[in-house]
Formats: sequence, structure tokens, C-alpha cells
Amino acid sequence: MPVKDLTISGSPEIVKKKTSEKPVAERPQKVGFVSLGCPKNLVDSEVMMGLLARAGAELTRRAEDADVIVVNTCSFIDTAQQESVNTILEMAGHKTAGKAKKLVVAGCLVERFRDQIRKDIPEVDAVVGTGELEKILSATGVATAHAPTNSPFTILTSRPEGDARAAQGRFSRESWDGAIGDLPNYLYDEETPRVLATPQHMAYIKIAEGCDHPCTFCIIPQLRGQFRSRRFESVIAEAGRLAQSGVREITLIGQDTTCYGEDLGLKDGLALLLDKLAAIESLRWVRFLYAYPNKITGKLLETIASHEKICSYMDVPLQHASASALKRMKRGGGAEVFLKSIEKMRRVIPDLTLRTSFIVGFPGETEKEFEELCDFVREAQFDWMGAFSYSDQEGAGAFDLENKISPREIERRRKHLMSIQRHISKKKKKALVGLEFDLLLEGESEESDLLLEGRTPMHAPEIDGKVLVNDYPEELEPKPGQFYRCEITEAHDYDLVARII
Repeated sequence: MPVKDLTISGSPEIVKKKTSEKPVAERPQKVGFVSLGCPKNLVDSEVMMGLLARAGAELTRRAEDADVIVVNTCSFIDTAQQESVNTILEMAGHKTAGKAKKLVVAGCLVERFRDQIRKDIPEVDAVVGTGELEKILSATGVATAHAPTNSPFTILTSRPEGDARAAQGRFSRESWDGAIGDLPNYLYDEETPRVLATPQHMAYIKIAEGCDHPCTFCIIPQLRGQFRSRRFESVIAEAGRLAQSGVREITLIGQDTTCYGEDLGLKDGLALLLDKLAAIESLRWVRFLYAYPNKITGKLLETIASHEKICSYMDVPLQHASASALKRMKRGGGAEVFLKSIEKMRRVIPDLTLRTSFIVGFPGETEKEFEELCDFVREAQFDWMGAFSYSDQEGAGAFDLENKISPREIERRRKHLMSIQRHISKKKKKALVGLEFDLLLEGESEESDLLLEGRTPMHAPEIDGKVLVNDYPEELEPKPGQFYRCEITEAHDYDLVARII
């Protein structure tokens, strides 16, 4: 989970203080952000930056120039936690060197280790949890006299499923030292300021927060609270405003986007939302991430298939394919059920791009179960696939399960599974050579300044392979953020090479 190099825009306001003689310009606080983890965390960073900018802070990309540094952390798995700690320590160095005056830690790591962060890293001046985004103003010390005083937007609706899980203790954090009693319930709305940290042509919209599912490998429900949807009109209003500002691609995100609207009494809420977003004239691409397998309805598939603007792309994290392993994960399903679902998805959406992810080495995973997973991957032929090594998390149901797999064996299985997928991916990418696609150009490639880089509808931002552009008409001056027609000329394991035509 890489550190996000936040591209921020906007000029600072100068807050003037009145004296008996003449106004004196007070230099705005310079605040630098480091955002770790998933796009959902990135949106939280954008909201906090928006709140700070509205209150008069100046945002900077350079930690060495910042008066205040904010690290928005991830705590999903061990490697993410370690990366978060390493980044906090790195940013603490700027404070020790004397430039930065404050260090603030925000996000999921705070929910999990609130007291320990302050105790073990004394350079940290304040912490802000996932449900306390509005507290970034007091945490950073940015003057709030000129900031609007409207209360933070909170969602108090819930689903019967979530209420039942709460009664069963699904959201309990009693074993976490320092965790506050109230679960996060904050959720921004269309009036909440945001400073986009993505390229100007694309943006994420968080349509829901929290999760009610009982998965035993996951602590997100304790970190993020019960599932809650944003108001339908709020999402449409934000999407419209983003489109007016030049955004051409919108990606809807949430812990489970396919549950969207259930707590608001909507049936097929995500399908209804996609239908409305497709009607926004200046948007070119709309997609959503993280579909729960048993929440993919016929209506949703038909809506995707019926709109050219909705990318024919589904991200369905299946987690495993063995029914017995999935039962221990409290996920349900199995290879046979999943294959039938995949067949239906591909039948309704003929040009579908299908992504999934799996957890390898879950406690008790036998060689037979792992082979079931490998066989399933060979048969399902996913376009994109990720494999995560199981990570033991205190507070997750799997933490107390027996028959833990050794880290060495988990890594062996992960590499083996990814080697299977690499061959599948290479074959699928070769089949694209000679075909034409719409291409969203993103700029120069990191691999070489002689190459350009972009994405097709088959590529979600940041998580899928790349399209490298090595040729275009002489009279053309390709510009980042613009759409072009391209022809695929070459294929590699995961990346494609194309020419603009």
C-alpha cells in the first residue's frame, strides 16, 4: 500500500488580524499530508485537507516545508500497520530537525492503537480517528475563527443485519487499549469541502462507510463502524459538481458498495445510483469497486450493460474458493456457486473485465483447500487478480483459530497462486493485440520519459496494469486527462503497449 504523493491545488488565504494601527498579515499554517492505504482513506485525507484549506491553512506537498505534518494511516494487515509506523517515525524526524512544529496521526491505526501511538512515539502531538475527521482543525492548531461552524454530517441509519451483528458483539473493541467507546459514525456529504489529491480528470466518491459483514479475517467493522449510506441526492450533487470542475472519471467506493441504500430503504440502490450518474453529460467513465458476491443482482448487471459510460468492470473480492475455508471465514459460497455467478456476469455483460482477490494461508487451510483455490483460478480465468497473505489481527474472529500456517508456507502458496494468474493474464493480454480501445492518457510513464501512460475502461485507477503508449500521430500533442482512441500493439504479463490512432 504505497504512500500517496498528494497533488494538491488552491492558493492560501491570508488571515488578517486587526490592531489599533493597521492590519497585519498572519502567515497561514503550512500543513503537509501523507496518505496511506486504500482510496477510501485517500478520500478521508481529501476531506481533512478541505476542512483545513477552508479554515485558512496552506497545503504543501513537501514535508520539509510543513509547519504541521499529518499522517493518515492504514491498519488493515500487519504490513500496512508497519508501513504506517515507519512513515510516522520518518515524519517525526522532520519535527525533531526543527522545521515541523506538530505531528498528527489520523486514520485506522488510531482506532486500533490510540493510546499506544502517543505513548511509544512522543513526537506525536494529536491523534484523529476515522470518525473524527472534523477534529483535524483542533489537532493541527489551525485557526478556526473564519471556518463555517456547521456540525459534521453523521449517519444514524442502520440495516437489520448490522443491528443483529452489533448485538452479537461484531463491533466490540473492548480488548483494544485506548479505543473510544463510540464507533465511528461520521460520513461526509456534498457540502463538505474536499481538496482532490488525484489528477484533475478523475476522482473517487465514497458512497458508504463501515461494514456489517462477519468475515473472521477482518477488523474493518471495528475500525469503521456499522454500514451506512450517503443520501442518494448527496452523491448525485457531488458527482455533478466534480464533473463541472473537469472530472471525467468517477470511481464509487465503500467497504461494500453493493449494499448501498439498503439502510435508506432503497432496493437496488447501487443500480439506481449508476443509472443517474450515467446521465451526467460531461462524465465519460463511471465505475465502482468492491462488490460483495451475493449482493450482485440482475438489475445491477443489466444497468452496467445498458450504459456505455459505466465501465464494464467488476471488482469482486471472493477471498477463497473452497467452501470449507469460506465457512471458517464466515463468507459462504464456494467454487461451484462462484462459477455460476461469473458465467451470468459474463453473459449479461459480454465485454466484462473481472477482478478479484484471495487470501492465502487462512488458519487451517489444507493442501486440498489450496488446490481447490488453484483449480478455481484456472477455470475462472480472471482478467485481474490479487493474492494477500493471511495476516493475524487481534480482534478478528480468526485470531483465536487453531492450525495457523507458517509465514514461509503462506508465501510459497501466494507465489504459486500468482504464478498461475500470471500465465492467465499473459494469455488474456495477448488476445487484445490488434484491438482498439478508448484510452485515458495520464501523462509520462515512470518507466521512461520516452513513453506515455494511460488506462482503458479495463483498468481501474492504481490497482491494475498499465497501457504504455510509444507512438502517436506527428500532428498530435497528447495531453494528460484527455481521451484518445488507441490500438494495442504489444502485450506483456500484465501491461499493454499501444499506439494512439
